[in-house]
Amino acid sequence: MKKLDVKQAKKLIMEAPIGDYIGKEGAKILAEHARCLIALKDSEFLFHQGDVDHCFYIVSEGRLALVKEKKKDKSPQILHVLEKGDLVGELSFIDDTPHRVSVMALGEASLLRFKAEDIKPLITEQPKLMFDFMRAIIKRVHHSVAMISEQKIALSDYIASGGKGRM
Repeated sequence: MKKLDVKQAKKLIMEAPIGDYIGKEGAKILAEHARCLIALKDSEFLFHQGDVDHCFYIVSEGRLALVKEKKKDKSPQILHVLEKGDLVGELSFIDDTPHRVSVMALGEASLLRFKAEDIKPLITEQPKLMFDFMRAIIKRVHHSVAMISEQKIALSDYIASGGKGRM
């Protein structure tokens, strides 16, 4: 774990898509409240399904996999890969529920961590910033749902064609 100065943390936030929603001033405010950089080694888990950590993260370097851990053979099934700038853990952070999947590093990775105890006071202190943050999260959820729907249609078309054509 490494403590960043506000300028470094703001830069990481602005490089992420969320920076487009919250702007420079919003990034500065978030940076003032969260400056902890977490480092993960290859195959190290950030958290496991069912964990509650009251944090969300921005991938600052490397890649992470959202995985479903199998109990029998212990090999995780990759569901999605997160890249630099992606948020992780934000839905559990918002609705205060356990994580639905595990998150594992694919190679070395680092993440900027935001703890609830540091961020929740901003709800009353900086309501516009938090509204913009929520908009960014909702946009990401809408994008994910649209992609899943497109994949489902493509898979249905592929199955209906008897496997002819490309997926």
